[in-house]
Amino acid sequence: MKKKVYIKTFGCQMNENDSEKILLLLKDEYEPVSSPEEADLILINTCSVRKKPEHKVYSEAGRYKSLKKKKPELILGITGCVAQQEGENLIKKLPYVDLVLGTQGFYFIKSALRIHRETKKPVVFTELKEDFSFPLILPELDLRKKRVTAFVSIMQGCDNFCTYCIVPYVRGREISRPPEDIIKEIEALVKIGVKEVTLLGQNVNSYGLKNKNFPSFPELLRMVAQIEGIWRIRFTTSHPKDLSEELIKVIAEEPKICKHLHLPLQSGSNKILKKMNRKYTKEEYLAKVKKLRALVPEIAFTTDIIVGFPGEEEKDFQETIEVLKKVRYHEIFSFKYCDRPFAVASNFPEKIPEKEKERRLKIIHEVQEKITQEIYESYIGKEVEILVEGTSKKDPSWLMGRTSTNVIVNFTSPRLDLMGALVKVKITSAGKHSLKGEYLELIKI
Repeated sequence: MKKKVYIKTFGCQMNENDSEKILLLLKDEYEPVSSPEEADLILINTCSVRKKPEHKVYSEAGRYKSLKKKKPELILGITGCVAQQEGENLIKKLPYVDLVLGTQGFYFIKSALRIHRETKKPVVFTELKEDFSFPLILPELDLRKKRVTAFVSIMQGCDNFCTYCIVPYVRGREISRPPEDIIKEIEALVKIGVKEVTLLGQNVNSYGLKNKNFPSFPELLRMVAQIEGIWRIRFTTSHPKDLSEELIKVIAEEPKICKHLHLPLQSGSNKILKKMNRKYTKEEYLAKVKKLRALVPEIAFTTDIIVGFPGEEEKDFQETIEVLKKVRYHEIFSFKYCDRPFAVASNFPEKIPEKEKERRLKIIHEVQEKITQEIYESYIGKEVEILVEGTSKKDPSWLMGRTSTNVIVNFTSPRLDLMGALVKVKITSAGKHSLKGEYLELIKI
């Protein structure tokens, strides 16, 4: 009988993808369970981009301390970015933790478990190698549930060193996966029913640039688009400074590429962008948005915003508001600046008081909520193509999917056996974060 593993995942899509890889690595010995009380192995896959998810890791680990007392044979591991950041310090802070596996270290989880069982001592794997070769881990049918969409990591790490960011220190330098491995993984996903893939990387636009024989990112997109059975392609994250003319052309020309682009702005002030080491100006950013809209009129933009960066004056903040109103993003992900370990900005003077950061964040939210509502209401009466991902979370008698522009749509349908189908839906109303509609016809299944 197989042992049981429970994984709690914090953070981004890449962390979700890493958790799935961990389950595949352990599949011969462990099967996943939905409750930590059932588990023989508990893993906390962590994020340290901001303070809040990092703090959650410590409280989550604390929950399992009493569980370990009841089950002495229970193994507790911490993986991911906090593991990479803290290393052996985690064992000092949390002496009941058995495994600390960083962002490359989790690939050696089977070895770590063997060593721990043999020595009865904590195991720490946090070395980052610039020439690390990612093993090809192919997905399997019904790992936990049937799915229509999937994440595929195409690269890891970052060479940009934005002054607020910890990622280069916990994910390492940029390493691109071989294109043949990416294609094999996507072909395997098609075999288990996946119709849409999201290509992941800290900066997908720089894919392959350090490898002479690798395709560029636009070339990789065209390769993925040739895979039979893949209907939709998304990607994230796209650094504005590396958004090339070639990529804009591919987005416009390739029908499988979804008409949605997550393009992090961070600030609308050139002064702050320079302090952030973003390597583009507001004008350059807006020029690329304009060019994309000219070639792809229906394209939807989302973005990331940081408020209260050290030295951000009111006029800098207002410039960010102006860009929001000019670009009119479908959605934004906005955060208060916080110091992170290793990041250069943690040593910057002119820190913004917490109350002022909260005020600015509130204003950002209010401005964006109005824009989002206006955009969502503009969908009412339109007929859109939806890839059905399953039933609605709020009402299982409704179906749910997304537009090419990445807007969630819940809709009524005379049949509920359409998971994985592409359908036409008429939008009837708009909510704060989603749309409602009614089924019109089946496009393909």
